[in-house]
Amino acid sequence: MAIRVMLVDDQVLLRTGFRMVLAAQPDMEVVAEAGDGVEALQVLRSTEVDVVLMDVRMPKLDGVEATRRICSDPNPPKVLILTTFDLDEYAFSGLKAGASGFMLKDVPPGELLAAIRSVHSGDAVVAPSTTRRLLDRFAPMLPSSGKGPQRKELQRLTDREREVMVLVAQGLSNGEIAARLVLSEATVKTHVGRILTKLELRDRVQVVVLAYETGLVRAGGQG
Repeated sequence: MAIRVMLVDDQVLLRTGFRMVLAAQPDMEVVAEAGDGVEALQVLRSTEVDVVLMDVRMPKLDGVEATRRICSDPNPPKVLILTTFDLDEYAFSGLKAGASGFMLKDVPPGELLAAIRSVHSGDAVVAPSTTRRLLDRFAPMLPSSGKGPQRKELQRLTDREREVMVLVAQGLSNGEIAARLVLSEATVKTHVGRILTKLELRDRVQVVVLAYETGLVRAGGQG
């Protein structure tokens, strides 16, 4: 079954460009479009969508709040945040709101398509270095949502899992973590999976956000 994609952006020409790229893919279908967050929420009530490409700055209801409302629903579609700026506090807020990824609008078509497929399969698509730079810049300025696991829930983790979580939050890939800890990459992947399960997190992005919010990792990337 084709991945059902919704385009949410107030720029018609940009939506048209994305639609043309996606329409050429045999495993993707643009099933809906919206020009702002309010319209997006309305359309989603009656349309089955797998992945939402969400602009951040829009009239009526911005992409961050729209993402928060979408992700609060049971079994929501995955949301991929699109922004013009590499370091954007709105994009960071979008990740906190539940988005599964963050990409620039001028991303090459191949990378955009790969990101949609990754998000659809359950992976986060924010490059570790981008996540780290976002958090280093904006985490100290943004208040915690007050929701989700707090520091006491980190006690569910073993010492090794906490060690892996710190390295994930510092922006290391599974392969880099494996080399650092002298483990196999498969073992690291298992540890990451257990961290997600124990802390009831959706993906690596949420691992990074929680590590900063609880103080496990401080701005600057140090544990």
